[in-house]
Amino acid sequence: MRATAPYVIVIALLVTAVAAARGHAQESQSILPALLTEVRGLRAAMEQMASAGPRVQLALGRLQLQEQRINTLVRRLETVRDNLASAQRQVAEHQGQMAQFDTMLKQNTAPAAEREQVEHMLVMFKTNMATASAEVQRLTVEETTVAGEIATEQARWTEFNQRLEELERALGRR
Repeated sequence: MRATAPYVIVIALLVTAVAAARGHAQESQSILPALLTEVRGLRAAMEQMASAGPRVQLALGRLQLQEQRINTLVRRLETVRDNLASAQRQVAEHQGQMAQFDTMLKQNTAPAAEREQVEHMLVMFKTNMATASAEVQRLTVEETTVAGEIATEQARWTEFNQRLEELERALGRR
């Protein structure tokens, strides 16, 4: 019996080692699918982040382009308004001068030669007045048009800004 005791101990150790190896194999088999799922999830997240970068850059580029368009239109509107104010001052000046000439003609106190010269100047100022009035009308229409273009471009800018905010929220969720 003493001779078989070492064999029994060796066999018991082998059985224990085999059982432990089987348990470890089953444990590693259950971990492997979980690790594979995690790696796939990480890959999907990386691909999503990689695709979001160019979309954000494109949206930012469009937003900057819209800002440039708006700034250009605002400068144009300021120029038109300056020109309109100048044309309106010119019309007012012509009206004032025409009123003076009309008063001179109605008073009938000037000599005939001077009266003829005043009438000639009155005709000239009426022509200039018509030209200045037409310029005021043209500039008023242009002012309205540019103001409308600014409103349209600002709406587009708001739309691009909203897209950026949506992208920011989408990226913040991850």
